[in-house]
Amino acid sequence: MAGSELTNVKSPRVKAAKRLTKRAFRDRDRSFLAEGPQAVREALALPGVAVELFTTAEAESRHADIVTAARLAGVPVHGASGEVMAELAQTVTPQGLLAVCRFVHVPLAEAVTETAGLVAVLAHVRDPGNAGTVLRTADAAGADAVVFTDASVDPYNGKCVRASAGSLFHLSVVTAAPVAQTVRHLKDKGLRVLAADGAGDRTLDDVDLAGPTAWIFGNEAWGLPEEILRLADDVVRVPIYGRAESLNLATAAAVCLYASARARRAG
Repeated sequence: MAGSELTNVKSPRVKAAKRLTKRAFRDRDRSFLAEGPQAVREALALPGVAVELFTTAEAESRHADIVTAARLAGVPVHGASGEVMAELAQTVTPQGLLAVCRFVHVPLAEAVTETAGLVAVLAHVRDPGNAGTVLRTADAAGADAVVFTDASVDPYNGKCVRASAGSLFHLSVVTAAPVAQTVRHLKDKGLRVLAADGAGDRTLDDVDLAGPTAWIFGNEAWGLPEEILRLADDVVRVPIYGRAESLNLATAAAVCLYASARARRAG
């Protein structure tokens, strides 16, 4: 490991990175933390996104390819003791790699154009783990964009970044978008807007998903408010064939997004 190892948790460099665990500082610095080899690898794949890397000696040995890629990209690499990494990491068992990254979100107009075929909208979604899982699922289903509305969790929350498993860096992400403005833009670009809600009159079996589609997913506990349901072209529920009362947000989103992806590929 080149250079001296950071061992003081109160050093200015460590404190500057540590404060990015707070949303106010993330917004001020327009930077966030990406933890773990998968997230760091994907961040490094986007030129100019990763601005510095912290690594323990053990992690550098285990993930030499990632550390080498950082150095080749001109990203400063800081050796960190286990104590320092524990201070920076937001997991119980840190994986020894953590990058400071610049924000990657884009404006709604850039994320959703006339060519968009599948978009996920998170409205009033508050749980970062669920939000990150939906982001990862949208990426796997081939979605063009994920829109976080202004009442939803911060996509740069550490738990959300980890749950996305690198997908935050793969597709267009929009943040703090007003719901009504988002729906209007989606419709203007030719997408049919469907609200996923357990009280929907129609089920996935009843709707044609072959065309460009945007799905709105709501809060984990109370779903979507009436004013958002009224904005949608249709309110659709996932059919329950067994005795389960309902599906959780991430599972319902996966079912809906993959139903759209399958219909588009078949069409």
